[in-house]
Amino acid sequence: MPRKPKRPCSYPGCPNLSDDRYCKDHRSLVNKSYNKHQRDPESNKRYGRSWKRIRDRYIKAHPLCEECEKHGRLTTAEEVHHILPLSKGGGNEYDNLMSLCKSCHSRITVLSGDRWGRSNP
Repeated sequence: MPRKPKRPCSYPGCPNLSDDRYCKDHRSLVNKSYNKHQRDPESNKRYGRSWKRIRDRYIKAHPLCEECEKHGRLTTAEEVHHILPLSKGGGNEYDNLMSLCKSCHSRITVLSGDRWGRSNP
């Protein structure tokens, strides 16, 4: 299957091409800035080493995107999503987790208003 053409990095003034929104040089810089300036400091504590272990175990047990599977598509999962966010009282229990591909995770996050501050009424 043909791949999408690379597009310019979204970082201001960067001429690099990338498969994602930002090139390798700017991806970590943007994430670091987001974690430092926009994300609640308490959430940084919640996503430490123990979360990474839980995430790795969950994704190993559920390697396909659960949202895509509902629609008959087989897509490799890249993210683990909290159904009820930690900020709203959810936990890291397996029944509160869901393995998702990046596009499904982004869509669900935007619709819930978790990262970009918009919510779907």
